[in-house]
Amino acid sequence: MAKKTAISPTRAENYPDWYQEVIKAADLAESSPVRGCMIIKPWGYAIWERIQAILDGMLKATGHVNAYFPLLIPLHFMEKEAEHVKGFAKECAVVTHHRLTVDESGRLKPDGQLEEPYIIRPTSETVIGDAFSRWVQSYRDLPVLVNQWANVMRWELRPRLFLRTSEFLWQEGHTAHATPEEGVEETLKVLDLYTDLAEKNLAMPVIKGPKTPGERFPGAVETYTIEAMMQDGRALQAGTSHFLGQNFAKAMGISFQNQEGQQALAWTTSWGVSTRLIGGLIMTHSDDDGLVLPPRVAPTQIMLLPIFHDPDKKDEVRAHADRLLQELRGLNCDGEPLRVELDDSDRRGGEKVWYHIKRGVPVRVEIGPKEVEADSVFVGRRDKAHRDRATLSRADFVQNASRMLSEIQENLLKKAKTLRKESTVTIDSLDDFRDFFTQTHDDARVTGGGFGLAHWNDAAEGNEVLAELKVTPRCVSLDGDQEPGECIFTGKPSRQRVVFAKSY
Repeated sequence: MAKKTAISPTRAENYPDWYQEVIKAADLAESSPVRGCMIIKPWGYAIWERIQAILDGMLKATGHVNAYFPLLIPLHFMEKEAEHVKGFAKECAVVTHHRLTVDESGRLKPDGQLEEPYIIRPTSETVIGDAFSRWVQSYRDLPVLVNQWANVMRWELRPRLFLRTSEFLWQEGHTAHATPEEGVEETLKVLDLYTDLAEKNLAMPVIKGPKTPGERFPGAVETYTIEAMMQDGRALQAGTSHFLGQNFAKAMGISFQNQEGQQALAWTTSWGVSTRLIGGLIMTHSDDDGLVLPPRVAPTQIMLLPIFHDPDKKDEVRAHADRLLQELRGLNCDGEPLRVELDDSDRRGGEKVWYHIKRGVPVRVEIGPKEVEADSVFVGRRDKAHRDRATLSRADFVQNASRMLSEIQENLLKKAKTLRKESTVTIDSLDDFRDFFTQTHDDARVTGGGFGLAHWNDAAEGNEVLAELKVTPRCVSLDGDQEPGECIFTGKPSRQRVVFAKSY
């Protein structure tokens, strides 16, 4: 008999539908009346706020400051950098009118055509570059290290909640420097911050490295990425950091007087992560019972669940739970107060427990009359099967609550690393490459193949085998060994293996 699960279909039965059902069961988001856009519901937004707070602290600790720039970008700004506009042209939403009028039948019609159309922000290199051209006059004005938290719009043809939506939330950093060395150092510094965000906080292991030329950000000299493996073996680009060289400085006029008294162009960078991280979080950790959240990004780390079976015992149960709540809120984990809540709703016991299982709360603590009498608690952990629960004394639980959360965080990262290791292979021939990306592994969840490490030469961009298999070169791992060989697609020399995968 198949095991009963809260999410149907399961990962093994239909991974894409499973993903959508986890979002629904956890009450994270829903599609909006605007095609391709989403409504992020309170629990989903609270997760984003946790990610935002952690990364914002990292950025400020490294000297970056927050600012805000306009949503609307003049069309002629986009035209100034040819590669940039070519890369985004098909995704741009355009504002052409500035008011509405009502006709005789009561219908609204656009009116007041603008002299120049505006692009709704797909990314902000041009509009921020224009500001930098006024802010930077001397080498003393450099570096400029600016970040903004904002929304962007890219008209997505095949939207999927969190992973690809026409409008999404993100942070985008933009910096200007006096030398190329400083620009590259900044690009790699932010890449390391993103790696720490993913691995230490989202428990999502990533491979970091430069993209191949055909996968670079439009207008960039070099694009660095962090690539994560989802449970179905597909890759998710979880964040990017771009060294833009002087391309945007030339286009937008970002020049300064250097120490020798000569005019020079600045060297710029841009970088960003988005609400796509929540999609990655879901597909890295969740199971067939719903969402699984790493404690560091969980809005609530411990949920207390008083179970009111006996109306006569309700006050005692509630008092026991309130006492525990106050004790736990006085504790810290990873330098922050524990995030503990109490659910005293009138849901039945089983319904209350499953509500928080599906929402991914790391630790559930059930308290009923038996626990009051024994001064104990009944504890379930989201990194373990829902039936794997234990009775602990109240004192022992309080003493070990922070350690338990740290252990859950470590376990989730370890589990994700194990799957990635088991689903990564070295490939030395085109036949093996084709076989790897067309097979279904023993674990039926891994339907996308996994990560294949193969030699690559840039002349292989656009290779028909890649197009046929829907596989792309994800990055050249910065942690990989320098291993000369021959490209499996062209036979030409290759300096190092590249990570290949199907992707989201």
